[in-house]
Amino acid sequence: MLNERIESHLPSHLIETETGALRASNASHLEIKPMLSRTADHLFWMARYMERAENTARLLDVNYQTSLLPQSSESAQAGWRGLLGISELMPEYTAKYESINARDVMAFMVTDATNPSSILNCLRAARENARAVRGALTTEVWETMNQTWLEYNRLVKSGALAKDPGELFEWVKFRSHLSRGVTLGTMLQDESFHFQRIGTFLERADNTARLLDVKFHARNTEFFGSGAGNEGKEVDFYHWSAVLRSVSAFEVYRKVYRNVIRPEKVAELLILRAEMPRSLVYCMDEVVSNLRAVANDHSHETLRRAGRLRADLQFSRIDEIVATGLHAYLTQFLDRVGDLGYGISRDFLMPA
Repeated sequence: MLNERIESHLPSHLIETETGALRASNASHLEIKPMLSRTADHLFWMARYMERAENTARLLDVNYQTSLLPQSSESAQAGWRGLLGISELMPEYTAKYESINARDVMAFMVTDATNPSSILNCLRAARENARAVRGALTTEVWETMNQTWLEYNRLVKSGALAKDPGELFEWVKFRSHLSRGVTLGTMLQDESFHFQRIGTFLERADNTARLLDVKFHARNTEFFGSGAGNEGKEVDFYHWSAVLRSVSAFEVYRKVYRNVIRPEKVAELLILRAEMPRSLVYCMDEVVSNLRAVANDHSHETLRRAGRLRADLQFSRIDEIVATGLHAYLTQFLDRVGDLGYGISRDFLMPA
């Protein structure tokens, strides 16, 4: 029965003997599949690394902006420690630097070649993955990736980080926007496109969750209630304004809620609002729709998990999340996104 199904898809001149022809056909299939998996792998990670560079810039920018607010040195240091902790980079940092301060953390996260998650290494990895699959990209996409890497090196060597960290972070965000726009505007929307979108939104979901987690920790709001810490409302306003601006959501918040900035509303916007392009539920909508477009015989379980995670977000309420603890909720979400990334790698990216 199996032989009949395979033979029906073969040209008649290739079916000389039942076993010989079928063995040749299967060998040819096995030779092609790893190549396709490698291509998908490069496209997926090219998009993830570019998104990671942007989100690292966003995390650093919000920490840099909040560190300029009136506060004790202990509070400022706690903010930078939280950033390293949520990025899972504390061991690597402490092995190289003696103390935690703004200058060293930013250098480590922006220009350190030994830190695999630094913006420098993210842009390098994005460019190298793009170079490996130049044939699957349009000229504009490749040139954008390549030029971003070359220009970033020039900026780093010219001391742009020391001169104006905020301006450098804005530049990284702009280049990521440009890359995404060129991809949307010039790429054929085939499997290559869908794997890039999966990589982008999986990384974005991970980073939005990390940003929320680290900033709620910084305000001492574990969130078994609506506590906004013990400091004044004015400091709270600037803190949450910086968080919203870091994900380009300040104006969006004003349009949606039309009232003062409240921590639980910030959490709702960045977790549950499907109209917000950096929210967790929006990211999972995109992951699920693009996974469906590239689904294969092995991906049923991964698609089911992605759909369940999306449904959990879609039908959640912010008061329920607050009641159980925001940190616990986001930690569980990050674990599930990590499992989903592993499933995608297993089903699509690793050679069979």
